[in-house]
Amino acid sequence: MPKALIIGSGVAGTATALFLAPQGWDCAIFEARAEHASDGGLFLNVATNGLAVLEEVGLRERLMEDAHRCPYMEMYSGRGALLGVVPNGPAGDPDRGSAVVRRAWLNQVLRDAVTVAGIPITLGARLRDIREERETVTAVFADGRTAQGDIVIGADGVGSPTRRWIDDRAPEPAYSGLVSVGGTARVPGLAPTPQTQRMVFGARSFFGYLVRDDGTVLWFANTTEPEQDRESFRRVPAATWLERLRELHADDPSPVSEILAHVDGEIGAYPLYDLLHVPHWQRGRVVAVGDAVHATSPSAGQGASLALEDAFVLARCLREERDHAAAFSQYQSLRQPRAEEVVRYARAVNKQKRVTRSRLGIALRDAMLPMFLRKASSDTRNNHLYRGVVEEVAR
Repeated sequence: MPKALIIGSGVAGTATALFLAPQGWDCAIFEARAEHASDGGLFLNVATNGLAVLEEVGLRERLMEDAHRCPYMEMYSGRGALLGVVPNGPAGDPDRGSAVVRRAWLNQVLRDAVTVAGIPITLGARLRDIREERETVTAVFADGRTAQGDIVIGADGVGSPTRRWIDDRAPEPAYSGLVSVGGTARVPGLAPTPQTQRMVFGARSFFGYLVRDDGTVLWFANTTEPEQDRESFRRVPAATWLERLRELHADDPSPVSEILAHVDGEIGAYPLYDLLHVPHWQRGRVVAVGDAVHATSPSAGQGASLALEDAFVLARCLREERDHAAAFSQYQSLRQPRAEEVVRYARAVNKQKRVTRSRLGIALRDAMLPMFLRKASSDTRNNHLYRGVVEEVAR
């Protein structure tokens, strides 16, 4: 039985294991963190194409038990005017819209399935090196432990050591100019927003929220910040971010200020980076998936779904090609154009979120957005982003 060493226990790593194990692969997952992250109150979009991949491993229904169905996004100006309603899924097909879920829930659903499948996850295993032999490959971890297998799959995120091993000249992640801060709140009397997430183009920061049926508010803000090293961003206390957001959104329409006044539980703050073009996704017996080779900002709502698609396609290539090198090459050729298209799309959306501090710039943005959004509400040219790889295979 061939063995796959999977580096990283996030969405890409666990999904890859779930697709490979039924094909006869002995999978082992190694996670750098000493414990599974709770991911606080942060949440993400699982697009229509990502839900289709989860259906393939029988997890869509389970995920939807704690999801907010979200086929629409309402866009508001900083003065409270409705700028437009755009689809969060294929235009003209709301029944196939996307869903918003807590990040911790998506990870839990995948990890539970991994446990049921008997796939081990080793915590506290930070990858230090990879040693490739003629017939095998060995992962070397920071504490001296080693693991040997037939292939290594790097699902180790935007800071991927695997990517750097594949190509020591691989590009570094690019900073978007935005920091995403998010969490939960409970605002007395605030009504649910069924099938909808609301976005506010504030004068000083971008804000998004939804209200679940039980009254829980999931919120986030994208604030424009000068670039600094990622460790400096992480050292900023959560309370400091919250105080800053309350100032930035003080003049925005209701219920933004009320949400920020009623924040409960943990909040998270993350600078947004992406990777537009990584030339080499594979080398020898090693291949990378997910954010390790095509990190995208959340503005496209496709990060988790792209990772799920990678898992589906890589497993399919390894099933169809007996030679791992041929499978890895086919996988990259199939996935790279689509992934890079999504990264470019997210970058374009980020431009609308970044705040110039110029009154003229804000006025021009608010004047142009309604025209852009009216077009987006019925434009089907982006529907292929939601059709995804499962539908392509079915066709």
